[in-house]
Amino acid sequence: MTRGTGPAAELTDTGAPLLTAGIGAAAREHRAAALDAWLRTLMPSGPDGTALTGVALVAVGGLGRRQCSPYSDLDLVLVHDGVPGMDELAAAVWYPVWDARLGLDHSVRTIAEALSVAHDDVKVALGLLDARHIAGDESLTTRLSVAAGDQWRRTAVRQLPVLREVTAARWKAHGELAFLLEGDLKEAAGGLRDVGLLRAIAYAGISDALRPAVRAAHLRLLDTRDALHVSRGRRVDRLVAQEREAVATLLGLDDGDAVLRRVAGDARTVSHALADAFRAADRLRSGRVRGADGRGADGRLLRRPVARDVVEHDGELVLARTAIGARPDASLSLRVAAAAASTGLPIARATCEWLAAYCPPLPTPWPAPARAALITLLGAGPGLVPTWETCDRYGLIDGWLPEWPRLRSLPQHNPVHRYTLDRHLVQAAAEATAYAREVDRPDLLLLAAFLHDVGKGLPGDHSTVGAPIAAGVAARIGLPPAEVDLIEKLVRLHLLLPDVATRRDLRDPVTISHVADAVGDSTTLSLLHGLARADAQATGPAAWSDWKSRLIAELVGRVHTALDTGELPDPPAPDPALLDGPLPAVHLDGSRVAVAAADRRGLLAAVAGCLALHRLEVLSADATTVADRGLVEFQVQPRYGTPPDPIALTADLRRAVTGDVSVTQRLRGRALANRGAGAAPKVVWHRAVATDAVVLELRAADSGGLLYRVASALDEAGALVRAARISTLGGDVVDAFYLVGDWSEPAERDRVEAAVLAAVSP
Repeated sequence: MTRGTGPAAELTDTGAPLLTAGIGAAAREHRAAALDAWLRTLMPSGPDGTALTGVALVAVGGLGRRQCSPYSDLDLVLVHDGVPGMDELAAAVWYPVWDARLGLDHSVRTIAEALSVAHDDVKVALGLLDARHIAGDESLTTRLSVAAGDQWRRTAVRQLPVLREVTAARWKAHGELAFLLEGDLKEAAGGLRDVGLLRAIAYAGISDALRPAVRAAHLRLLDTRDALHVSRGRRVDRLVAQEREAVATLLGLDDGDAVLRRVAGDARTVSHALADAFRAADRLRSGRVRGADGRGADGRLLRRPVARDVVEHDGELVLARTAIGARPDASLSLRVAAAAASTGLPIARATCEWLAAYCPPLPTPWPAPARAALITLLGAGPGLVPTWETCDRYGLIDGWLPEWPRLRSLPQHNPVHRYTLDRHLVQAAAEATAYAREVDRPDLLLLAAFLHDVGKGLPGDHSTVGAPIAAGVAARIGLPPAEVDLIEKLVRLHLLLPDVATRRDLRDPVTISHVADAVGDSTTLSLLHGLARADAQATGPAAWSDWKSRLIAELVGRVHTALDTGELPDPPAPDPALLDGPLPAVHLDGSRVAVAAADRRGLLAAVAGCLALHRLEVLSADATTVADRGLVEFQVQPRYGTPPDPIALTADLRRAVTGDVSVTQRLRGRALANRGAGAAPKVVWHRAVATDAVVLELRAADSGGLLYRVASALDEAGALVRAARISTLGGDVVDAFYLVGDWSEPAERDRVEAAVLAAVSP
C-alpha cells in the first residue's frame, strides 16, 4: 500500500509495516516478508529473550502461501500444547492487528483440536495445508503441518465428495468466472479458490493437478487481483466494469476487454484442470486399477473399442495402438473429438498432448473423414461443449480453425448474453441438434449455428461481415459451392426472423413478402427457423420466451404459405368477441389483453398506461377500427413475475378507456416518475416496409410506462398508431410504431420525432 492511499498511513501510525502496492510475485513475497517481521514483534519472548516454547504463531491462507495481495486479510492460528495464559497471549497478538485495521481470521487451538476440526470441516483441512511458521516454537508448527498433511492424504478420497458439494454450491452462487462480465476472481468457478482445490488434490497425490499451464494461470489471476486492489484502494475480489480500464493499465494490457479475455482464458484453464482432477479422484475412489493387459483387478476388460483408432481405457478415450505411428492421419484429432462428444467420455490428457504434438495439419480442402467428424462433433448435443473445451485447452482447435484465436474468450457486453463469443458459438451448435430432424440439411444447420456470429469483433454489422468468413470456412472444410453459398446466406440472414417477428406487423402483407423475397425457398426458411431458435437459446434466458417463439413460428408459417403457393396469406380476422356486445369490453386471457371501446384518439395510450400501472410489460400491441369500435390487443408479461389482480385490472381498464380523470392522473404521475436514464434515445424511420404506414423505430432505455408516454406523445402530435412491436434487449428497448399515412414530408417527421424524444428523455 502506498503512503496516503487506503489504510497505508493508518498502518504506519500503529507500527504496522508500510506495505508496497506492487503487482506480481515479487511484490507479494515482499508484503509477506514485511508482515512476517511485524507479526514476530507481536509474539512475546521467553524470560531469557528466546522464543516461547509450547506455542507458535502460524499463518495459513494467502500469508501462509506468501501470496499477499495489497489489501489481503490475515489468517492466523495460535497453536499450543496446553500452556496456560493463552487468552492473554492471543489478545497481545490479535489486538495490534485489529488496531492496524487489517482483516483477521483467527483461532487458538492445540494440535489435536486443529486436527479434529480439520477432520470434520474440509475447508479447515485445506487451510492447514498452507500452514507456515511465523513465530514461537517452530517444532510445534512442524508437527501441525506434518500431521495435517498426513491426515489429508489419508482422508482426501473420502473428503473430496463433500468438498465437491461445497464447491458446486459456491459455483452456483457466484457463476463461472470465464463467462462473467463482473466476476469474483476468488469465489467464481475457475477462480483462485479453485486453484486451492487443485493444490489440495495434488498434495494428496491423486493427480498432478498443478501443471505449468495451471500455475501460469494462477499467477495471472493473482496479478489481476493485485491490480484490482491497487485500483480500488481496498480489498475487493469482484472485477466490476468501471475498474477494468484501470486494471488493464496496471497490468500493461490494451484495454478492459483484454483483461476480460485473459481472465476468461485463465479461469477456463483452472476449471478444466479441476474437472480432470475430480475425475481422477472418482477413478481412485471406485477402485479401478489399470493393468498392463488392459484389465482391472477384477479381471474386467478396461479397454473397449469405441471408434476407428479410438478405445476406451479406464473411463477415458485413448488412441488405439495402431493409430500411433510416424505419420498420423490428419483427421485423427477430429475423429477422437467426435468419438468423445458422442460417447460422453473424456479424452485422456496424454492423448490430448500427443495429438497436439504429433497430429499434422489438415489439408485444404479437408478430407471427407475430417469433415464428417466435424459434423458428428457439432451434432453430439450435450457432449459437444466439454469435448470442445478440452480440445481448446490443448490447442487442437487452432489447428482446425485459424479464425478461432480471434474468437476465443471474446466478451459480449450485452447482458442478454451469458457466454463469451466462442462458447456461444459452440453452445448454439449444441442447441441446434434439437431441430436437426425438422430440416432437410441438418449438417448445414449445425455448421451455420456454429458460424453464425463469426463476424463479431470486427468493424461493421456482424451478420454482413461474418457471411464471407463463414463461407471461407465452409469452402476450406470441403463443402461444394452451392452449399458454401447457402452457409453464407444463412449467416447473413440469421437475425432476419427474430428481428422481423418482434419488430414488424405480421398481419401486413408487405412484411411477409419482404421475408419471402429475402429467404427465397422453404429449405432456407426452415434452416433459418432452426438457427434462430438455437441462437436465442444459446444466448440466455432473456433472449427467448414463449411469446417470441410463437411470433417466429407465426412468421415462418405465413412465409411458408407465401413460398409454397405464391400468394400472401390473409391477415387474421379481429376477435369476434370484441365486435359485439356493450362497450367497453375487456378480455383477459393469460398473456393476452384485448379491449374494445368507442373509437377515439388516445385509446392505445390509455390502455398501455393502465397496463404499466399494474406492472405489466407490453410485448406487442395492435390497434384496429371496425365501424365505430376501437379494438386494441396486447401481449403482456408481469414485470416482476407476479400477475396483477384481474378484477382490479379490468376495472381500471374500463375507467381508462372511458376517459376517467382519476386513472389518467395516476398514469401521468407514474410515467413521470419512471423516466429512463442512460444513452440518448434515437429514432429511426423505415419507409416501404408496410402497406399503409411507415414505421417509427425508437431505441431507448427501458422504463416503466414507456409505451404509455410514447403513445401519448404520438397521439398529441396527430399520429395514428395502428400497431406497435415492443422488443426489450437487456436494459434497452427497440420499439416499432406503425404510423398510418404517407409521412413523406420531412418537417412532419421531424415534428413527431421531436415529440417522441421529448417523451422518453430523462
